[in-house]
Order: sequence, then structure tokens, then C-alpha cells
Amino acid sequence: MATVVVIEDEEPIAAAVAARLRSEGFDVEVAADGPSGVAVVERTRPDLVVLDLMLPGFDGLEVCRRIQKERPVPVLMLTARDSETDLLVGLAVGADDYLTKPFSPRELVARVHAILRRVDRSAEAKAAADPAVRTLRLGKVALEPATRRATLDGEPVHLTPTEFDILTLLGDKPGVVFTREKMLAEIWGYRDGFGARTVDSHVQALRRKLGAGVIRTVHGVGYAAGDDELSPKANPPGARGVPEKLRGVPGKNSP
Repeated sequence: MATVVVIEDEEPIAAAVAARLRSEGFDVEVAADGPSGVAVVERTRPDLVVLDLMLPGFDGLEVCRRIQKERPVPVLMLTARDSETDLLVGLAVGADDYLTKPFSPRELVARVHAILRRVDRSAEAKAAADPAVRTLRLGKVALEPATRRATLDGEPVHLTPTEFDILTLLGDKPGVVFTREKMLAEIWGYRDGFGARTVDSHVQALRRKLGAGVIRTVHGVGYAAGDDELSPKANPPGARGVPEKLRGVPGKNSP
């Protein structure tokens, strides 16, 4: 049975979230401020943290930084603000996904299940992989899927589990353009297409961390690995190749 820590200072919201998660079979611990939230996470070592952005003591961004130092833990961030900067900073310090208040309990539970499924898949893939098999390269970024290690210009770089999964998905099929819906299904497990902005926010966070050229935007379609020098390859089911009319046209395929 998975353990979830809910760090939320608004008691009605914390109680509602905790009650819904318990009804789904999770063990739930609740904290109402930043310092006690960090302490609860250190004590319980949960499988996932539901974290409010605005907290007394210190805010959710600082909580996320501190809990990620000891060991990676999936974080679903809650925010009453729809600021792009807040969301990007949250993703940069280790959040895997976010929900903007108000949200439905059903949606929150769906996000929690999806994040945990993705974490399980990543762990299984890592355990089954041969460390000597391959290294993926996206420009100056090198990824070792078996060890979950990443380097930029040969230097180690910290990536959140979600960031690593995005780069692995794109880097495994250079030249193939993935729609946002396909990325949501493959990485987050969302099958209804909801949450396209989540993809965009993670891509922006990766570009800030690794450089703009690591992920290419194909406007009106989706994202692909690398820059315009990558040539399209055969498309897997659910992915789209670069449209013929866009190839070689200046400005069309640039980030």
C-alpha cells in the first residue's frame, strides 16, 4: 500500500484530499506548514507528496528542494496561482506535475495514480536494463536509461524523473514528432488528452536547464528531439512525422 503525504495549510482542502486518497486505499499523512511537511516526509519516506505551493513557515518550492535532496520523491504540486513562472520553478525544483485550484478530487486521484504508475514503470525498466546497452544523445545531452544518469557537455546534470522520461521518449526516436496527447499517454498515463499545458511547462523547464536546442517544437503538431539537423525517421503508432511542407522551410521548425 502506497503512502502519500499531503502538505496543505487550508484545513478543508487537506481534509478532503486526505479523505479521498484514503478511500482509494492510500496511507495518508498530513502536514499544515513547510517545516512540519519536511519532517513528515523525512520520517515516513512516502511514495508521493501532494504539496501546496503557498505554505506558512516556508513555501512549497523550498519544501520541494529540501525533500528532493535526500532522495527523489514524486511530487504533485497544488497552486492557487496560474503564473507560468511559479509553475516552471516548481517543475525545476523537482515537481512531477501540478494542479491549479480549484480542482476535482477525482482529477487529483487520477494524477496520483498516473504518477505512481510511471514511477513503477521507470523502476522496472531500470531493473531489467543492461547498463552496457546504450546511451541516448540529444545534442550536448547524453542519457543512460539503465542508470538514469544524464550529462550536459560531459558534466552530470540533475533531472527530475519526469524530465528524464521526456528526454528518453524523444531521444529514443530522433526525428519523430510526438503530439502532446501521445506524450501525456506515454509518460503520465493520461488517456483523455487533458493536461497539454503540463507537457509545455516541462519542455520549457528542460530548455531553461539544458538549452533551447535540446527539444524542437513542430508548431501545430508537437515536440521532437534535438534541432533541425535531425532527419525524420519512420513514425511509430501514435506519433507524427514532420510534414513535408514544413521540411527545410526557415523558421517553421525552429524552437
